[in-house]
Amino acid sequence: MKKTSSIFKSLTITSIVALGFSLGGCSAMDTAIKKKDLDVQTKMSETIFLEPVAPDKRIVYFDIRNTSDQEINIKDGIAASFKNRGYKVTDNPNEATYMLQGNILKVGKSDLRESQSYLGSGFGAGVTGAALGAGTAYALGGSNKSMAGVGLAGAALGFVGDALVKDIAYVMVTDLQIRERPLEGEVVTQTQKANLAQGSSTTTKQDIQGGKVEWKTYRTRIVSTANKMNLEFEEAKPVLESALVKSISGVF
Repeated sequence: MKKTSSIFKSLTITSIVALGFSLGGCSAMDTAIKKKDLDVQTKMSETIFLEPVAPDKRIVYFDIRNTSDQEINIKDGIAASFKNRGYKVTDNPNEATYMLQGNILKVGKSDLRESQSYLGSGFGAGVTGAALGAGTAYALGGSNKSMAGVGLAGAALGFVGDALVKDIAYVMVTDLQIRERPLEGEVVTQTQKANLAQGSSTTTKQDIQGGKVEWKTYRTRIVSTANKMNLEFEEAKPVLESALVKSISGVF
């Protein structure tokens, strides 16, 4: 009888350890399967349609700023892409038919849900949110304290797998403003309202109406994401740069 009890106890301990591995490691296994390949996506908050012009008027001036804390190199890629599409790149905005201005606001690790919120908030919205994190803990208990301890040890071993397999996403958020010359005969006017804070107790309101302007203006936000198991920034950076270049030049 004592031998049967001992065998049953051993089988139970083995089962609890296996369950610990299963519970702790299922997330890691799922991530390893689903996120083994690099997934890159680029989305725009608003679609922009530009007027077609004659080949001799396909002249673009562009200026891309970077206020993120990462070194991003896309200017040469954008210039090359424009030239491949038959556009002349100029450093003189007075001779340009199109003016492209952009600012890379954020480059870094992020949660995919957070990247979607950046897109939904659109041009000009803040990007100061912290990346969201999710953690799952498992505890096995029972009337027998030694059994519970073994179960927790099994779960802890399973957590090692989760620690080694991480679902990593990097995001690049860029605000983009594109201007184009009006077509012949078009007259573009602008209405502008602004509340300007003057210290903590005074606000100045400005209302500018009816001013004739030389450009039609469009604004959008581009959010690029790179997602993969255990992704390093060195691998994510070139694909994020390439995705942004393709998205910007694709508007033209």
